[in-house]
Amino acid sequence: MAAAKRKVGNLLALAVLSYLTVGPKHPYELSRLLREHHDDRSFRFNHGSLYMVIQQLAKAGFAAEVETTREGQRPERTVYAITDAGRAELRDWLRALVGEPDYEYPHFVAALSLIAALPPDEAVTLLRQRGLRLAEQRAEIRALVDSAAGVHPLFLVEEEYRVALLDAEIAFVERFIGQITDPETGWGPQWAAFHSGSGDKGDES
Repeated sequence: MAAAKRKVGNLLALAVLSYLTVGPKHPYELSRLLREHHDDRSFRFNHGSLYMVIQQLAKAGFAAEVETTREGQRPERTVYAITDAGRAELRDWLRALVGEPDYEYPHFVAALSLIAALPPDEAVTLLRQRGLRLAEQRAEIRALVDSAAGVHPLFLVEEEYRVALLDAEIAFVERFIGQITDPETGWGPQWAAFHSGSGDKGDES
């Protein structure tokens, strides 16, 4: 079942259900755990969006209120537990996400489809800039993984996936720059001619 057809389609709900399998929790605790475990790198959320998702899960029957607690002068906090239906939804959703590729529409793909609208020199400059920033991101993630001493690799696998994606994109960007700038076979001259007007397709008739 696609995420859009689920009773609760926000991927943050998947994280909430997963954490609730460990035991009942209130929204504040869920928020703290998501941040402590760096899951805020995988799921965008703030307190408002997290609370809304929890309410949606409760309405769908995937989570249920079990108690309300109060500490000192702090506001009351409602504790939620996962239901049997929630456990079934979690497993079914994960199976679909892991086993079935789902084409998305990344911004870079959209930009590549229209990149010919830029002059080749500017495109190369921007691609080199992107390559540097990708390398910085890769170094940051690698440092995060290396600093997680004692953490089983299973719980860092999403970071390894990010590194693999960055490696692939860095290689693509470098190859693309070469295709544009190669002194013998590069696309640069023809691309530049298109922008100067001499490459107008109307001249081909």
